[in-house]
Amino acid sequence: MIERRPLSALPSANLGWLKARHHFPLDGQHDPAHMPVKSLYVWNDDQFAAGHGFPLHYHRDVEIITYVRTGVVTHEDTLGNSYQIEAGDVQVMSTGSGLRHSEFNRGKSPLKLFQIWISPNSLGGPPSYATRSFLAREHWNRLTVLASGLPEDASSGALPLRADARLLAGRFEAGGSTRYDVLDGHDLYLVPAAGAVLVNGVRAEEGDGVAVTRETVLEFKALADIELVIVELV
Repeated sequence: MIERRPLSALPSANLGWLKARHHFPLDGQHDPAHMPVKSLYVWNDDQFAAGHGFPLHYHRDVEIITYVRTGVVTHEDTLGNSYQIEAGDVQVMSTGSGLRHSEFNRGKSPLKLFQIWISPNSLGGPPSYATRSFLAREHWNRLTVLASGLPEDASSGALPLRADARLLAGRFEAGGSTRYDVLDGHDLYLVPAAGAVLVNGVRAEEGDGVAVTRETVLEFKALADIELVIVELV
């Protein structure tokens, strides 16, 4: 089954400096039209105004993926880390037994990012983080595993993820297509970060969500230059 969740129908928030769309309900609220997919329960499409962000706040026992679309986010945490994540970068933060962190747009232009939360496959453990870039040209016209907790990806160079899931992304030129075989029992949730795509004939525009369940083969066809972000869940 392929279920499109249009961007325009997603719950939204507007704090002035922050504009957000929520692919899944926040704070455990029940929303039959936007139910979580397995262990994936947050996918926020956030835009930060210049000079604004979230001060130090606490997380525990959640895998947080930050996928920067445009701009630069400054990350600081109670582990002593302070660094910038630029457009094309991906960060995985395993909060484990708990940490506090902040996220700010200290630039002069808007910051756009996806923040994705996945339940871990075990609780506790020391907090950790890792980042990698996704700008290289060799990533075009194919899907790349950027982060994974699946055994089959252990030697792929993907960022470690303490969850039964993987993060994939791909940029495709207009007219390009690719096939993806879905393993039995796996489900996916995907969002075009840019462009428009057909997913087994179902059209999704930039920012739309697509929940994929009980499918064995997916064909992605780019209707324009696209950037796809996908979470696959066991």
